[in-house]
Parts: sequence; C-alpha cells; structure tokens
Amino acid sequence: MGLVEGQVAFITGAARGLGRADAVRFAQEGADIIALDICEQIESVPYPMGTPEDLEETVRLVEKEGRRIVAHTGDTRDAAAVKKVVDAGVAAFGRLDIVVANAGICCSVGDDGSTDIPIWDDTIGVNVTGVWNTVRHSVPAIIEGARGGSITIMSSSAGIKGMLSLNAGDFAYTASKHAVVGLMRSYAMGLAKHSIRVNTIHPTGVATPMLLNPAVDAFIARNPTAAENYKNPMPVELIDVDDISNAVLWLASPAARFVTGVMLPVDAGFTAQ
Repeated sequence: MGLVEGQVAFITGAARGLGRADAVRFAQEGADIIALDICEQIESVPYPMGTPEDLEETVRLVEKEGRRIVAHTGDTRDAAAVKKVVDAGVAAFGRLDIVVANAGICCSVGDDGSTDIPIWDDTIGVNVTGVWNTVRHSVPAIIEGARGGSITIMSSSAGIKGMLSLNAGDFAYTASKHAVVGLMRSYAMGLAKHSIRVNTIHPTGVATPMLLNPAVDAFIARNPTAAENYKNPMPVELIDVDDISNAVLWLASPAARFVTGVMLPVDAGFTAQ
C-alpha cells in the first residue's frame, strides 16, 4: 500500500527536473498524475526549457510504475488554460487530492546587469501568477472531494535569503520566491477548515537543467569566486531531485497530516548560514 494510494496529484512543470521526479515518486506510491508543462521556450530564459518529448518521457516513466497519467501542454500564466487542465484531469480520474505548484523559471545567471522589464514580467508571471492560477483552480476540486488534501508550492532558498547580484533576473527570482510564501500562508489559513494543508519547500541548488546548463557554466567561468557564495555547509554541491520529491511526498502523506503553513528548507544547511 503506497503512501498516497488511490489519490490524484496535479503537478506543474512536469516535463523534466523536479516536476518529473515528483510525478514518478507519487506514482511509485500509488497516485495517478495530472501533468502540465509549457513545453516551449520563454525568450528571456537563458537555458533550454522542457519539450513535448520531455513530457512524453514523464508519461512513459509514470506508466512504467503502473499508474495513469494525463499530460497537457500549457502556460500556467494562462488562468483559463490551467482551469481546463484541472477540469480535464478531474473528469478523467474523478478526484483531486494533491497539488504541486512546481513550474518556475530563472531568467538570470548573475552578472549581465540586465534591467529589462520582460525579465521581471516573465519571472513574476510564471513564478507567482502561475502558482496562484495553479492553486486557485485546484482548490474547488479538492474541497468537493471532502477528503482533505495537500498543496505544496516550490519556493527556493532565495525565498528565505536574498541573492547577491543586482540585476532584474535575480531581483525578480528572489521576489517571486518570497511572494509564494505569502500565498502559502494565506491559503494555509483559509483552507485549514477543509483539512487542506499548504506548505512551501525551499531547496538549495538542485541538479536540474536550471543550474546544469552552459549559461551557468559561463557565469562561473567569468566569476570563479561566485560559487563560494553559494556553498552549502553540508558537503554537497547540488542536491538530487529525489531529495526534493521525497520531501514533497512526505508533506502529502499521512505522516504530515497536521503540517501546514510551513516553510520547509531542504537545503543542506544553506539558509542556516
């Protein structure tokens, strides 16, 4: 019997990285999956984003675990598109229990001095408005089920501490990851009467394409001391996606049935410095 056996999880940014890891981990523990990813490039993002082929691989991996999945492409900034996906998933599976608002972008690698408005707008759009759309269009289905539920919003260590550089991308990323904490706390209070728990997770650097890409490599090459500013107290440079998906699973499981309104760092001690 899996920890979330028979439940349904809606996961954004599911084509690869943390979103894919969450989808597979929940499937391993008995959940069916509603997956959403934009699967196209946002111009201001300096690294390659997920593709339709990546999303197809997520589907394959979930089905390999013996669970069902409905996967859609769409932009979380588009409220109507998010609602359509949630409605389609609930129609397919008959319920919704778990939400992982994972989709997010980072439009900077630290030293380009950029102040472009599109960088700010894209980052806030995906990382804040997209999270709000994801949560607000999921909540009615969870309430209707009258079984309680779990909503986890992916923040960052940058949602606890500021970043060091002074460009639009870093300002926007840090602001966005702090902003979703406010969303989390408000939803946690408002949904507690329905036994719906809402929390944020705050990772340190994770080994995903957001960090493992030529743009970041070039930044480190130009600024060889910069990596020192982001070192973890524990002896690990980047943590694995599984470290985060295990935390998301725990928050959704009965073991965390009274855990809500919590900022959970999974950061190898980074924010304790």
